Amino acid sequence: MSKERFWVIGGDYTCMGFKALKAQQSPVLEGPFECREEARAVWKRLSREHSSRASARFSIASEQIVLPA
Repeated sequence: MSKERFWVIGGDYTCMGFKALKAQQSPVLEGPFECREEARAVWKRLSREHSSRASARFSIASEQIVLPA
């Protein structure tokens, strides 16, 4: 049996290629969330808060947790 959890990750990157975060920037990590809808609400909030920065990007990541039988 498994369970899925969701995380919102991202931050302000050095360029529009989104390969590396700015030097003094810690990555944003929010979660875990039990459902995608909760994660999506946080993703929308963070995206709105950073909308003035073209080099900011946030994504929703999921992980599968295998539960003991």
